[in-house]
Amino acid sequence: MTQIPSVQIFKNIPEEISGVSLRRDPSTGTHIAVIRFKTLASIEHFLSFRKSSRNALHLIDTEGEILIMPSGVKMFYGDIDGEELTGVECKLEIDRDDHWERFMRFMHRYAEANGLAYGESEST
Repeated sequence: MTQIPSVQIFKNIPEEISGVSLRRDPSTGTHIAVIRFKTLASIEHFLSFRKSSRNALHLIDTEGEILIMPSGVKMFYGDIDGEELTGVECKLEIDRDDHWERFMRFMHRYAEANGLAYGESEST
């Protein structure tokens, strides 16, 4: 059986990535990925994620599971009252090349399984 790649904040609740930015910090050599979500399937559990859970993303594919702790989480709200969630960003810092390579294999599998395309962003 083939494992369809998935991202989970809470085990067994898959989330849908809306975008990913990748870069390398030239001063430290650390790889940085920012994963964006437009919505969260686990929104009702999100406050406990930020306060009391292991604060980890579960990235699951045919190679197994990657458990990664975001170095930052930003939530974006779009209505006047600040109650309608319009997006979430999780910043991941990966300082080992072998971990980055594994992360990139996951991202390629996830993109292929979910119809996402890889492209270079244009500098402005």
